[in-house]
Amino acid sequence: MTEPVTAPISAAERAAEAVLAVPGVAGLHGGEFGTIATYLPGRRVTGVQINADSCAVHVTLRYPADLFETAERVRAAVHAIVGVPVDVTIEDLTDETGPEL
Repeated sequence: MTEPVTAPISAAERAAEAVLAVPGVAGLHGGEFGTIATYLPGRRVTGVQINADSCAVHVTLRYPADLFETAERVRAAVHAIVGVPVDVTIEDLTDETGPEL
């Protein structure tokens, strides 16, 4: 039996996992027109865009949340993975009782 080939986890995927583990983050957001993403073979990571000298992360946070503190936690978590400056954009807020994004 042949085992399926699994692609290694990219920096963008590791960054996305780190973002979603930050308390107060409801989900990643693709930005206007869904343009914030990293494209990989056969898949894409929405909400994380990594370049040679910067990284953009767009998120939806749960309300109420300390916006500045949560953004700083996201920035620190992603910077530890990508090693370049990280810009965090809060695209939207959702309440605690709202659906998961």
